[in-house]
Amino acid sequence: MICVICLATVMPDFNWTYLLSKEPECYLCAGCKEKLEEIKGETCGICGRPLHLLEAVYVENGVCHDCKRWDESEEWKGILGLNQSLFLYNDFLKETIARFKYRGDFRIAASFVSYLPKDLGKNKVVVPIPLSEERLYERGFNQTEAFLLYAKIPYYNCLVRLHSEKQSKKTRKERLEIENIFKLEQKEHIIAQDILLVDDIYTTGSTLRNAAKVLKEAGAKSITSFTIAR
Repeated sequence: MICVICLATVMPDFNWTYLLSKEPECYLCAGCKEKLEEIKGETCGICGRPLHLLEAVYVENGVCHDCKRWDESEEWKGILGLNQSLFLYNDFLKETIARFKYRGDFRIAASFVSYLPKDLGKNKVVVPIPLSEERLYERGFNQTEAFLLYAKIPYYNCLVRLHSEKQSKKTRKERLEIENIFKLEQKEHIIAQDILLVDDIYTTGSTLRNAAKVLKEAGAKSITSFTIAR
């Protein structure tokens, strides 16, 4: 076995799970596991940001100052429920996701599967954040769909992303300036349903909230979200 991130040789644990599994697992070496910073402890009740990274003045009733500002807006109040993220977006994960997204290293998606909650998407309609046609052509695959495929989590593509400038090239202020970047197709499957939006990175929350708003206005019952990085 080799580590799907650094390609180092990994010796699997020869237990009954390994011997009886129908498909080989995708492994991470100990070094790469140590570099992934799992989000633990108390987090913001909306966006999932670790509260220990914030000064007390920026937290109110278990909610960070960014989410408080979102909920002070009549347009965005209550649009997105709880977001859950797996890891802090540190330098190691930034480089790993860059390889995954921009250099076509599709199999890296498998490295996150063992960390996913066992009940992820249960009793919900899972909707991945889509790429625009231009971005999909550039990359060859949607990175969010990739780890859902590896995790064997059924999902429903009902959102279409309109072409826009890459989020990674925008400043934080520009990301917070919401624009209409999604349209909805085949909405019959989301009416009165609990939706789980899935994306790779939660930065300001503007992308997820924009998608959630479109779904909410089309009749979704509730919208929560899940991302690999925060």
